[in-house]
Amino acid sequence: MPQRLAAKRYLRKSSKNRERNLNVTNTLKNTIKKFKKAVTAKNAAESTTTLSEAYKKLDKAAKTHLIHPNKAARLKSRLTKALNKSKVSK
Repeated sequence: MPQRLAAKRYLRKSSKNRERNLNVTNTLKNTIKKFKKAVTAKNAAESTTTLSEAYKKLDKAAKTHLIHPNKAARLKSRLTKALNKSKVSK
């Protein structure tokens, strides 16, 4: 355990940040899973709404440096590609 006051404050801050980051990453992963499930079920309406939701969450995570901006762009590209592929195969 930290002994100094500043170290105790830093521990509190880092634990709060960790909780927040875990919450954001888990919601992001769940949104992407929800999108992939909608795409495999050929549900066009749900997949487009979850795609926009995934875009929002990816952009927010990249903006706060939770993930790298290039990773967000790559994931958005792959998700859009999957949606377009499912539309063509209909």
